[in-house]
Amino acid sequence: MVALALTPVIAGCGGDDFANDERPATTITVAAVVTVKRITVSPARLGAGTVELLASNQTARSQRVQLRSVRLAGGGARLSQRTGPINPGGTASLKADLGEGTYVVSATSAAIEPATIVVGPRRASGSDRLLQP
Repeated sequence: MVALALTPVIAGCGGDDFANDERPATTITVAAVVTVKRITVSPARLGAGTVELLASNQTARSQRVQLRSVRLAGGGARLSQRTGPINPGGTASLKADLGEGTYVVSATSAAIEPATIVVGPRRASGSDRLLQP
């Protein structure tokens, strides 16, 4: 009796194909360190796609970090994102989808020299990469 009741459930599994679309490129973490003189980013050159900017404040004052586009290839949409206040010794992050072009990472204090990120052509698909979401 139980075997007959489960037959329709088993027969309904797996018969249809599904679209196997390309995954987006794997997210890259860009580290930004804010010091009293300048912001340093690594990597400073990367391919277009999603990035997570992880900023560390190594100054004695609270800072906000801003990521903004300066020059975009192909008339892409302008970008400007800012973290909340980052306490001394603290960190904050933001995620952005960067298109091909040039971006500036700056801090609240105008005395801190900003960093530049150069973004090239789109990175390869994340399909066929193990242990990726």
